[in-house]
Amino acid sequence: MHILISGAAGFIGSHLCDRLLADGHSVVGLDNLITGSTRNIEHLGKEPQFQFIEWDVTRPVDVPGPFDAVLHLASLASPKDYLAHPIETLESGSSGTRNMLEVALRDGARFLLTSTSECYGDPLEHPQSESYWGNVNPVGLRSCYDESKRYAEAITMAYHRVHGLRSNIARIFNTYGPRMQLDDGRVVPSFLQSVLKGEPITVYGDGSQTRSFCYVSDLVEGLCRLMMSDERYPVNLGNPQEMTILEFAQHIQKLTGSRSPIIFQDLPADDPKQRRPDISKARRLLGWEPVVPLDDGLRRTYDYFHSILAPGAAAR
Repeated sequence: MHILISGAAGFIGSHLCDRLLADGHSVVGLDNLITGSTRNIEHLGKEPQFQFIEWDVTRPVDVPGPFDAVLHLASLASPKDYLAHPIETLESGSSGTRNMLEVALRDGARFLLTSTSECYGDPLEHPQSESYWGNVNPVGLRSCYDESKRYAEAITMAYHRVHGLRSNIARIFNTYGPRMQLDDGRVVPSFLQSVLKGEPITVYGDGSQTRSFCYVSDLVEGLCRLMMSDERYPVNLGNPQEMTILEFAQHIQKLTGSRSPIIFQDLPADDPKQRRPDISKARRLLGWEPVVPLDDGLRRTYDYFHSILAPGAAAR
C-alpha cells in the first residue's frame, strides 16, 4: 500500500514507519517537528520507499496521492508539551484530524486515528473498557489533550457515517520505548533520566496511582492489525499489567541497580488515579495482546537513553 502518516517523526510514528516499510509498503511521513525529531527517522534517509515532508496538518494537506491508507498520529502527547501548547494541541485534534480525513476521503483510503486512554479521564470504571464514556474535566488543565482526542474520535465517526469512510480508532494506553523524548515529563523517561543522571526519582502524590506500560513494538503490531480490520468503533491497545507508580519507581531502582532516592511531590491537577485497559476486544477481534516483558522493554529503553546521554551523542 501507499500510506500517509502524520506525526511520522514522533516516538510512535517513527516506529510505525519502520514497521510499514519492513512490510513492503511505501510511506509518506508528515511532521511539523514541534515535538517530533528528524533524528527518529534519519536512518530512513536513503530508503527509496520513504519520503518525509515537514508539514503542519492543521493546514490543508496538499500532498499528492493517491493513498491507500491515511494514519493520523500527529499530536502533542506528553503533559509537558500539551500544557505548554494547549491551542496547538486542540488544533491537531480538530482541524488536523479533519484535514487528514479529507485526504482519506479524496483518495477512498482507509483511515486510522490514534486516540488515547485519556478519553476516559480520571475513570470511575476499572479496568477501562471501550463502552465506558469516561470522567473528563472539560475545562481542566488537561482538557486540551483529552477533548482534542474526544473530538477527533467524534469527527472520525461522523466521516464514517456520512461518507462511508473506512475508519479505525485506537485508544492507546501508556506506551514506552526508544525514541521517546528524554525530557517529555512522562513516567518512563523521567524515571530513567533520573537514574542515568544519578538524581532523585520524583513520584507525584503518594505513588498509589496506577499505570500499565506497553512496549512500542507491541503497540505497533496492534495498530497494524487494527488498520486492516473491519472494526469502526474504538479499540483499546495497551498492557493490562497494572502497577502503582511507587512500585514502578522501586522496580526501576532494582532493575538498574540505581541508588537514586525516591522523593515525593504534589500530585498534578486532574491526574488519573487509575489506568488499566480492558483489552478483551483487541484479543477477540485482532488476536492481539502484548508479548514483550516489562524488564526487556525497559532494558532496551534504558540502553537507548544511555546512548542519548553519552558524550558526543548530540552530534549524531
